[in-house]
Amino acid sequence: MATIFSKIIAGEIPAYKVAEDEKHLAFLDVRPVKKGHVLAVPKKEIDYLFDMPQQDYLDLQDFARKVGVGLKKAVPCKRVGTAVVGLEVPHVHIHLIPMDRIEDISFSMPRLQFTAEEFQQLADSISREVQL
Repeated sequence: MATIFSKIIAGEIPAYKVAEDEKHLAFLDVRPVKKGHVLAVPKKEIDYLFDMPQQDYLDLQDFARKVGVGLKKAVPCKRVGTAVVGLEVPHVHIHLIPMDRIEDISFSMPRLQFTAEEFQQLADSISREVQL
């Protein structure tokens, strides 16, 4: 059974994409903990980060780094925090979250809501800053 991320990658479910290469996709989390919360995923469906072949792991980290650099330019913040939780969706994903304080990366905080237009404007803004 395909995960929701595999369905996004296949184009079966829409997403606010911010970056894509032949092996990875980055898109806005639609239930963000902070404005600009992005998910970086491999296109190959793998459940657990440490089950990835080493080169695939390194490639995903490099992709996430490039997205994070662009994210920080588009959404001013002190840092872009990363988290790999892996409990919500059985498909490897790295959370990239703009942070000004440690609480900004807390998944126990209420999730933010934005309109479709706000999401699209934010995705476009981040996408312009990402250099793959």
